[in-house]
Amino acid sequence: MKTSSKAVSVLMATSLLHRAAAFVPSVSRRVVTNSRVAPSSFKRMIVPRAFGTTSVTLRSTAEETEAAASTGYPFQEVEAKWQAFWEENNTFKTPERNPEKEKKYVLDMFPYPSGAGLHVGHPEGYTASDAMSRYWRMKGYDVLHPMGWDSFGLPAEQFAINTGAQPAETTAKNIANFKRQLKMLGFSYDWDREIATTDVDYVKWTQWIFLQLYKKGLAEQSSVSVNWCPALGTVLANEEVINGLSERGDHPVKRLPLRQWILKITDYADRLEAGLDGLDWPSGTMTSQQQWIGKSEGCNADFEVDGLDGEKITVFTTRADTLMGVTYVTLAPEHPLVSAVTTDDQRAEVDEYVEKTSSRSDLDRTSAKEKTGVFTGGYAIHPISGEKVPIWVGDYVLGSYGTGAVMAVPAHDDRDFEFAQKFGLEVKTVVKPKKEGTEVPEDAAFTAPGVAVNSGEFDGLNTNKAKKAITYKLKEMGKGGPKITYKLRDWVFSRQRYWGEPIPIYFPVDFPEGVNPEDVDPKDEGCEHEIRYDQPIPVDEADLPLELPVMEDFRPGDDPAGCLARAKDWRYFQKDGKWFARETNTMPQWAGSCWYYFRYTDPKNSEAAFSSKADEDWMPVDLYIGGAEHAVLHLLYARFWHQVLYDAGVTKHPEPFQKLVHQGMILGTDGEKMSKSRGNVINPDDVVDEQGADALRLYEMFMGPLEAVKPWQTSQVAGVSRFQTKLYNVVKTAAANNVEEMSEETTKILHKTMKKVTEDMENMSFNTAISAMMVLTNHLQSLKENVPREAAEKLALMVSPIAPHLGEECWSLLGHDDTLAYEPWVEYDEELCIDTTMKMGVQVNGKVRGEIEIPKDADQEKAMEAAMKEERVAAQVDGKDIKKIIFVPGRILNIVAK
Repeated sequence: MKTSSKAVSVLMATSLLHRAAAFVPSVSRRVVTNSRVAPSSFKRMIVPRAFGTTSVTLRSTAEETEAAASTGYPFQEVEAKWQAFWEENNTFKTPERNPEKEKKYVLDMFPYPSGAGLHVGHPEGYTASDAMSRYWRMKGYDVLHPMGWDSFGLPAEQFAINTGAQPAETTAKNIANFKRQLKMLGFSYDWDREIATTDVDYVKWTQWIFLQLYKKGLAEQSSVSVNWCPALGTVLANEEVINGLSERGDHPVKRLPLRQWILKITDYADRLEAGLDGLDWPSGTMTSQQQWIGKSEGCNADFEVDGLDGEKITVFTTRADTLMGVTYVTLAPEHPLVSAVTTDDQRAEVDEYVEKTSSRSDLDRTSAKEKTGVFTGGYAIHPISGEKVPIWVGDYVLGSYGTGAVMAVPAHDDRDFEFAQKFGLEVKTVVKPKKEGTEVPEDAAFTAPGVAVNSGEFDGLNTNKAKKAITYKLKEMGKGGPKITYKLRDWVFSRQRYWGEPIPIYFPVDFPEGVNPEDVDPKDEGCEHEIRYDQPIPVDEADLPLELPVMEDFRPGDDPAGCLARAKDWRYFQKDGKWFARETNTMPQWAGSCWYYFRYTDPKNSEAAFSSKADEDWMPVDLYIGGAEHAVLHLLYARFWHQVLYDAGVTKHPEPFQKLVHQGMILGTDGEKMSKSRGNVINPDDVVDEQGADALRLYEMFMGPLEAVKPWQTSQVAGVSRFQTKLYNVVKTAAANNVEEMSEETTKILHKTMKKVTEDMENMSFNTAISAMMVLTNHLQSLKENVPREAAEKLALMVSPIAPHLGEECWSLLGHDDTLAYEPWVEYDEELCIDTTMKMGVQVNGKVRGEIEIPKDADQEKAMEAAMKEERVAAQVDGKDIKKIIFVPGRILNIVAK
């Protein structure tokens, strides 16, 4: 449904600003279209910065040549030249899919464009993905390598509130700055496919996907106990609440039930777990997802409530074998039966406890070291023994997990034992160790499997058999039975804030009996009306997108309906003589990131989120790189949406991301995570200004394995800077002298390097690939004026994925007219990579006196012949009798001489 004619969409404003920013050139200059032409006409260039410009002086050709001889590699001129070339020639435009070629879809987790811009930790993953994209292009693949912006969210809204600006304006500025920095680093993105989650045409399809979820019954309203922060005006995740206060701003948080939209991700719990099989993901991330899904096989047991006919407390347990050891039952403070089971004598204490725990998040409650609780005064009936057990309320039990109640077996559960010890409750042993004589500590629970004792008819059964027997007994008695549960909870999808996608749902508005809807206006103060939330109506797909209204005041309030409830001209509308009210909750930031990888495949499509051809051509993502902090939520949510679209026939592929890599965090020089508060943030602009983009790229890939956590050391960037200067000068020498001959030694070193770099690129072992190129560069430098042209060309090709400006410039120096981006990757001869000789130390009387190089299959006679030609060895045996020769082929030659 369209917004009213009065409403001006800030989403459209964002889209227009975003597109305008895209046309601001990253460097204002004349474009060089021939890679062999030095920038002789360049005098000055103006490089846009975040809030102004920085002037960089360029030299003429003669000046550049003279400067290169005295100062080394002229990175500023080279990088400006090649960035201009790539932009002018649209070098990295995604090709039309060639069915004869294989494809690679290389994707970064797209950034949230904050006002702070990038720090040097951000480009690590981007550099790795860019290196792989460039490598695979040279290997002959069709490559899709896009970039965009995760631009909705609470931080942008908070920043706008604090500064008095509109989120659309601040977001557009942040995007422009981020884009400038990414272009500055020479990443080979196809900018024609750039998207932002705030773009109107993107919001349209995010809302369309929500409607598909709604139609399938996977999106519904529910009263959910949530962490409500009145100051921020929104619901917070458990991780965002610390000791009852919001992580952002330290505002008080209340636990209360709110009408929420939820997505029934639990319907896909089994699929989400099973779908992990066959994916090339880090094992830790796979485990995290499995644990988050938390599939548990066990049984339900029903405890009747003493004195309350028909009421029962259902508990779930994976240890049915311990049922006979239950000595009390604990309810979560929010369990619906708490009030009913509480006696008058205990009511004041219980009410006070429930109120006190209402502000604590689930995370706070489960991680608390000290257990707290209150006796309700009520009792439950054991389902098998019929004994009465006391009912307690304790906040270590969560209403959002399982049934919100636990059967407490303190003898065999650590949490129950701690609780029982604190409050002096009975501990009844019902499992003993299998091995007789095994000691069981009295100050701890025995949680291992064993044999049932004190369990009546189940005595003597081992744990597995006791589980089955007791589960069967409960089912037979009609008091429970087998049950599979999941730790995974349905996804609370509502946000009571402004800067997010409007949820495309509206509701009828009822008026008092006898009131004619055409005679009243619910926007008027005092107009009595009721919004029928129980009758949701989806916006017609033809009326999408539903756009946000412009609001001068979009600050949160204490109304859980959200600030959009104050936009009455937008909220209320008439249709066919009836009044309706739009949903005032918005979607979470996760929504846009759940499917953005699809939109990259077909970003200009106005008829569909993406076409079936685009899906067939490019999906799934072949390489996805991003931080391990997204191991659960983003990756799980995206997989859920993907599987829903797969079931709907929108995609042919059951999983979105085939290979996943987490780059390691780059720490500050103090070994701590980079942050403004610590003052340890390194701006990549500064590094690029001083050392160049390629130096930054090389250093980040050379620091260590991609997945490792590494501290930043600015002083070490100079090392890779010297390497690129050395490589540049080696290629200049080769270009000047045009040496065609190549020695056997150089040939072997070259082919070994090509093999090593190729294998390392395939394994994303960039640090060792750089090391191999350093060795080759040092060897070629040792040849002085006799650097073979072929070796220089191969070196330029190999370095280009990681240091693309350097690679392109070297390729140009060697006389090539066009970019090397699509030149074939180097090929090595396996035979030339095999060593036919080996080096071996020679000992005389047990002490190493020299080294020889001999054929690998040399026998003792040939080894001795070579040893006697070694001056230091010959001197040690001169005039002596050789008493014994110890020769182990390939390992040792020891001459015993007296």
